[in-house]
Amino acid sequence: MGHSRDPAFEDLTARARIRDAAIRLFAERGVDGTTVRDIAQAAGVSPGLLRHHFGSKEALREACDVYVLDRIVQIKEELVLEGKMASQGFLPSVHPTLLLYNRYVTRALLDGSPRAAAMFDDLVIRTEEWVSKNSPEVTEDYRAYAAVLVGMQSGMLAMHDHVSRALGVDIFTTDGNLRMAEALTDFYSHPLLDPEFVAKARGAMAAMRATHPPTAAGADPGAEGASS
Repeated sequence: MGHSRDPAFEDLTARARIRDAAIRLFAERGVDGTTVRDIAQAAGVSPGLLRHHFGSKEALREACDVYVLDRIVQIKEELVLEGKMASQGFLPSVHPTLLLYNRYVTRALLDGSPRAAAMFDDLVIRTEEWVSKNSPEVTEDYRAYAAVLVGMQSGMLAMHDHVSRALGVDIFTTDGNLRMAEALTDFYSHPLLDPEFVAKARGAMAAMRATHPPTAAGADPGAEGASS
């Protein structure tokens, strides 16, 4: 019996079509600009079948978030850890997917929803795990390193219009994304600070920390002065 006659296989295929259609539409229009009917139509299914698989648009969005982040990590692991960057065919094959996922993540992080905060936190956790496992020597504070790195990279995507204008090409196109990636490669592969300056900066920050105890999370730094 072929897969096309297997109800379980058809069910999985429909779920994947719905998810993939939602990722494309959410990336293009945002969650608020996309209806359940839009997604069902793009996936070639009924709205009822979409609700059967995912329950609601918000639950579908959460499933898309997890899937996109999982695939980004998987692709990066294949490129970096499995050596597929050297394969002439691999990067061209996955690059359109990475462009779509970058656009998706940018939209997701900027919509001001609780899911946006959850996605950012998830990105930080995944990055922290990656750095501590694969580049443990780069920092002693993995959480801070990961949070700043995610903030820098997502901020660059959030400034999409400005970065694209400065480059003269849309960074969500192949040409624009490659130019941006080449600049990032230059950025990450060449230290901007010499060791002597780094040592002085670390000493100055350590001295400042010794005289300024850490502020409790959520505390207002100006509260003490205002009450005195």
